[in-house]
Amino acid sequence: MKPDGQLSEGELYLDLLEKVVTNLVYGDAPIPNEWVPETSFNPEHRENGQDWPSIAHTMVGLKRIRNVRHVLDRVVEDGVPGDFIETGVWRGGVCIFARGFLKAHGITDRRVWVADSFEGIPDTGADGHPLDREMALHQANEVLGVSLETVRRNFERYGLLDDQVRFLPGWFKDTLPDAPVRALAVMRLDGDLYESTMDALEHLYPKLSPGGFVIIDDYVVPACRKAVDDFRERNGIEDAVRTIDEHSVFWRRDA
Repeated sequence: MKPDGQLSEGELYLDLLEKVVTNLVYGDAPIPNEWVPETSFNPEHRENGQDWPSIAHTMVGLKRIRNVRHVLDRVVEDGVPGDFIETGVWRGGVCIFARGFLKAHGITDRRVWVADSFEGIPDTGADGHPLDREMALHQANEVLGVSLETVRRNFERYGLLDDQVRFLPGWFKDTLPDAPVRALAVMRLDGDLYESTMDALEHLYPKLSPGGFVIIDDYVVPACRKAVDDFRERNGIEDAVRTIDEHSVFWRRDA
């Protein structure tokens, strides 16, 4: 904000971008499904990420987008080194916002990593974690599976597809162990499943800089919560977990 209390052009751009990626501007109808049956747009549900939008480029809702903006502000202000990554991107809206944040602030030395199967949720089968089998989210892949070409095109629509955006297509167990990510300032995990969440934590958390943030989109999902709690306990992580909304949490790695 400027000294006179007026918002800067960059802040105004990000205020608008929040509303565009969530489509609070036009309010598209949600896609009814087993978990979210609504058929009419409800601004409160969209704010809290409680529907599956038919058009919007993210389903995380306004509160979670603003959390991304908050943690990016903090790492930039505090000089925490590293990039932004999201594991599980759907139509790409959160990563689009993160790239817009970097552009609005003229930041050229950080990247946005876009990690996804671009096929939807894996079917973990008989060998998968019991909580993953119980959810069976892969049955909704007609909606949840968004192609790499579609996500790239969405970045292009915002004028934000450039060499600061890097894609990691494939299952996390295959792509994350050798991902060419040197350091992270923010890691946002949206893999829903126990295995997907654990894969991301095991391979990315060691790259998270002190003072960096971990965002867990699906902490309300029993399988995801179990993976997070198991990982934190096994690694002696006691950093305070803070609530974003009814679904999501985040914590800051002890500096």
